Amino acid sequence: YKENLAQYLVDLHDSKATFDFCGGMMFQLVLTQKLRTHLGEVASSSSSSSSENEQQQPVVFDASQPRMQMIPNYNQNSHADNKGIFHGREIRRVANAAGGMEMVLQLSMANCNDPEGWTPQEVQRYDGWGHDSGREWRRAPQFQQEGFKEFSSLFGSNAFSLHHRFYLHLDGENRIWLSAEDGCEGTPAETKLRKTGGGIFGNFLFGN
Repeated sequence: YKENLAQYLVDLHDSKATFDFCGGMMFQLVLTQKLRTHLGEVASSSSSSSSENEQQQPVVFDASQPRMQMIPNYNQNSHADNKGIFHGREIRRVANAAGGMEMVLQLSMANCNDPEGWTPQEVQRYDGWGHDSGREWRRAPQFQQEGFKEFSSLFGSNAFSLHHRFYLHLDGENRIWLSAEDGCEGTPAETKLRKTGGGIFGNFLFGN
C-alpha cells in the first residue's frame, strides 16, 4: 500500500475486517457508502501523484502522538476533515457483525451531507472527550427522529450507538491504531487483505 492509506481503509471495509479494541472486543470496520466512494476515488487516483490527491489521503500520525489531544491544532469540538480526524460511531448489538461480538465501528463522511453520517443533533451535542458513561447513546427511534432513517435497516432494530471522533496513529512497533477521542483504541486483527502495491499485513502498516 505504501502511502495509499485510502486503499487500505477501503480494503479493510471490503474484507469486513475487525479491530481489536481493549484487548478482545472485536469491532467490524464499516465505512458509510459516501466515505467508501470518496476514499475509493482518492485511492484510484494515487498513481497520478498529484498534489491534490496527496492532500486528500488520510493521515497516520506517528508514535509520538498516541492521543488525539496531542495532534497539531487539536480542539474540543465536533470538527472532522475526513483525513486526520473522522466522524464515526461505535454500534452495539449488530446481528451478524464480523468478529462474532455484534459490534461495528462505523466511519462516515463529515461536512458532506452523508445520509449515514452524524445527524445535526449529534454534531451539536458532541462531547466525545468525556467518559462514555456520561454521554448520550442513541437507539433506532431517536435516529429516525433525527433524520438517519436507515439506521435500523443497516444495523438492526436492537442496535444502539455512541458517536466519536477517530484518528489513526502508529505505535513503537509500527502497528496502526484507530483511536477515539476519549482514548479507547483498537488495532486491526489479522486479516487477509487484497494486496495493492504491498505494505500492510494485518495490523502492521509496513509489513515484510
